[in-house]
Amino acid sequence: MATTVSARNHAVRVARRLAREYPDAQCSLTHRSPLELLISTILSAQCTDERVNIVTKDLFHRYRTAADFARAPLARLEKAIKSTGFFRNKAKNIKACCQAIVERHAGQVPRSLEDLVELPGVGRKTANVVLGTAFGVATGVVVDTHVARLSQRLGLTKAKDPVKIEQDLMRDLPKQEWIALSHRLIQHGRRICTARKPKCDVCPLADDCPRIGVAEKW
Repeated sequence: MATTVSARNHAVRVARRLAREYPDAQCSLTHRSPLELLISTILSAQCTDERVNIVTKDLFHRYRTAADFARAPLARLEKAIKSTGFFRNKAKNIKACCQAIVERHAGQVPRSLEDLVELPGVGRKTANVVLGTAFGVATGVVVDTHVARLSQRLGLTKAKDPVKIEQDLMRDLPKQEWIALSHRLIQHGRRICTARKPKCDVCPLADDCPRIGVAEKW
């Protein structure tokens, strides 16, 4: 989708207003290291952050390094993360990912997008989460279900594919906004712009939102 001055101005205006409303927005996955954030992000697929944080409280007590996860029996990992859903595939990816980190990166989570996406179970979204939150490196915009929904409703994109949504946001917003924007959109999506019943009557962005796809106008 080609950019326009008005589209870019709208995106910047939305980002500034979100910054005023959620100045301290941050990742809601509890972690103390890049490795813990990486594991938590893998677990968060099709699962709430709240559930992931419950599971990792014990998980990160038992497994502290990439080598610990790499050596862990698969069945034991599966049992530990079962309540996050899709646990067999997640356990397989976590174990393989940590084996690759040990073998290729001396046990340390790599700091480049290219190296991260080569790890088993790590796509661009997960890599962006780790790079942005753990290392402060803006390589893109994290597009989860909240970010996708709000970007469409706010008229920041017409795309439905996460990759294309990310491209639109990166095109219209300065790089220094990329990391914080996703955290702020996620908070706004949880508090105000919910999937089924967005609270448009109390939304601080209401006068600048076309409410695309919202069934009822208020």
